[in-house]
Amino acid sequence: MPLQVVNGAQLLCSFGMLPSSLVVLPTNRVFSGNQPAANILDHKPMLNVQPFGMCMSLANPQVAAATSAASGVLTPQPCIPMTQTPWTPGAATVLVGNLPAVDNTCTCQCLWGGLVSVLNPGQVTELIP
Repeated sequence: MPLQVVNGAQLLCSFGMLPSSLVVLPTNRVFSGNQPAANILDHKPMLNVQPFGMCMSLANPQVAAATSAASGVLTPQPCIPMTQTPWTPGAATVLVGNLPAVDNTCTCQCLWGGLVSVLNPGQVTELIP
């Protein structure tokens, strides 16, 4: 069974160079492993999803411009996450704030083409059926 994702979970982007952290505010008042539990709407850039170091996606206008200026040599630029869609698929059997919870199999899409996945859910005791 998948693990429930909470505040402090480590995330990984397929175009990022470093792991990042998930920030879950305690507004839903649901805790797991003594941390606020995430729901599918905890995907907001720079609020919930922090930068992944440098971005290597040519779909990112900053990376494309820097790469063009470097005569086509890929030139990573600072990551500014653009996760504008909710986590999918979400755990329909567990609700956090009346929305599906996020488990460690969920992913989130970045506008620049990266796929954000859960590297470490932030706790290891609460499973989602």
